[in-house]
Amino acid sequence: MIGKIAWKNMWFKPLNTVLSVLLLTASVSIITVLILLQKQFEEQFSSSMDDIDLVLGAKGSPLQLVLSSVYQIDAPPGNINYLEAKKWMENPFVASAIPLAYGDNYKGYKIIGTTPDYISKYGGEVMQGQVFQKDFEVVVGYEIAQNLGLKVGDTFLGTHGDAEEGGEVHEDKPYTIVGITSKTGKILDKVILSNIESVWNMHDHDHSHEGEEVHVHAEGEEHDHDHDEMHDHEHTADCNHEHSEVTSLEGKEITAVLLKFRNKMGIVTWPRMIPQNTEMQAASPAIEINRLFSLFGVGLTALQYLAYGIMLISGISIFVALYNTLKERKFEFALLRVNGATRLQLLKLVLIESLLLCITGFVFGMIFGRIALYFISLSSEAEFKMAFNPFEFIWEKEGVLFLLTLFVGILAALIPAIKAYYLNISKTLANA
Repeated sequence: MIGKIAWKNMWFKPLNTVLSVLLLTASVSIITVLILLQKQFEEQFSSSMDDIDLVLGAKGSPLQLVLSSVYQIDAPPGNINYLEAKKWMENPFVASAIPLAYGDNYKGYKIIGTTPDYISKYGGEVMQGQVFQKDFEVVVGYEIAQNLGLKVGDTFLGTHGDAEEGGEVHEDKPYTIVGITSKTGKILDKVILSNIESVWNMHDHDHSHEGEEVHVHAEGEEHDHDHDEMHDHEHTADCNHEHSEVTSLEGKEITAVLLKFRNKMGIVTWPRMIPQNTEMQAASPAIEINRLFSLFGVGLTALQYLAYGIMLISGISIFVALYNTLKERKFEFALLRVNGATRLQLLKLVLIESLLLCITGFVFGMIFGRIALYFISLSSEAEFKMAFNPFEFIWEKEGVLFLLTLFVGILAALIPAIKAYYLNISKTLANA
């Protein structure tokens, strides 16, 4: 009965009620979005850098190198010479080295030249089909296959660069899908993988005739020259075979290398040693992402303070509304006392009215917060291929937020409730 009266009293002045609910909804919405964003953002970033000690790449911003190579978010700072990188990849300190070569995309999803180890690095496996074995064969991430409706056997054309639109379409060299990965919840779900040779062959121009010596036989020239040329060719064949691999890789470039070390020594020494001795850098994902989290955390903290400030204003609004309403409803409260209501029931009436306002604001805040996160997720997925789950509940933090909301309601109703408790019935009725 008291709850029903409190609900009707709450709408005695609808404008005051709507204002209080709106303020609470705004504050709870902002805090809910921040809680979910921070947790999911950190989870996605932390899970994707597991077992990657350093990233070897071109000199420039180390954060840019990590974001582009580990998370596929930013553009890489540049390319590095494959043969130079290969020397460091084969270093005894290195437990595993996964090269990456970028160049194309398909509908905004990066096509990465790499090795099959990239799939196992992120805990995935080929769910359908098989791993790429030939040039222009690709394995597609789970989310890409789901979003674009791709299946094994399909072909598509890559677009040069990172942008979905505006790049040159390679119409003469289609990719063929030979496999689709299992769902991992990591960056593997959002990339297209091929061998490195596919990237090289896609972008290398035909230089097969450049620098080639052309022999033209004049009319009447003796054919002894043919015998001499055959002898010279046989003499150099063995040397050419010995250096054929180096020659074929000369000038080839890759974008980065994901390194895992056998011990901590390489993690400590290489970030200083590599820039001193090469044109490359070695960036630590752990260090760079911690810096990013600290910058991200400053913005989140500022927004949280803003949200708590709005909640405080909401509490003041509830207090003012209840206090003013109490003065206008003194006669009503006195009649309730005359009809058998106790002091404690009047106290409960005011408290329940305030708590109903807070619970209504909290529920709307949770709903609108998740709607906001859904639209943020759509935007971030289109821009950065990073999605957030608006339906996740973080009971620890959101439970605390609920208790905090109730505390604001109790605090706002405390003075009006006490005044209702000590209401002088005879004086109120006499004045009425």
